[in-house]
Amino acid sequence: MIRVVVVSLLTGLLSLGVGLVGWAADNDGSKLAIVSPTQGAVIKGDSVEVRYKLSNGVQATHIHCYVDGEYQKGFKGVVKGLTRGSHEIKLVAASHDHDALGAEAVVTIEVE
Repeated sequence: MIRVVVVSLLTGLLSLGVGLVGWAADNDGSKLAIVSPTQGAVIKGDSVEVRYKLSNGVQATHIHCYVDGEYQKGFKGVVKGLTRGSHEIKLVAASHDHDALGAEAVVTIEVE
């Protein structure tokens, strides 16, 4: 019985620590949707225009773009240099300080 109480207590304390670390993105009420390309779209060429709709919450000021998990520095709406095959495009709402927020959108495309 004591073992169960001790394990329960330790589990509870450890779970409190997870919230203090701050690993989760802040959900500020923003909403993000990728308008184009659509899920499963087939793209000809090595670039694609990514159109999106961001409804700003309390902190969101812009988005960050990732292709296959790689940050696209200087993203201005077009992803360039895509190779043939499947690619995941992920947009994440960000604050003025570039902190990731809870709103994100993902599509997978096929490049011919």
